Amino acid sequence: MLKKFLKEERGQGAIEYILLAGGIIVAAVVIFYVYKGIASSAGTRMSGTVNFTAEEVNESVSEELARL
Repeated sequence: MLKKFLKEERGQGAIEYILLAGGIIVAAVVIFYVYKGIASSAGTRMSGTVNFTAEEVNESVSEELARL
């Protein structure tokens, strides 16, 4: 029975496709995790820059209004 099981090759192709799909899924998860970290840090940096610029605009507008 063991010899018959070892000689059987009908499911080999399906198993190869399953392993290939699993590898692609693992790679996609890793890429998503890395991209999430990069996008998060970029968003934080942009947010800080935008807030800083908005504060500068508010100060300059206040100064101009005070001159009037």
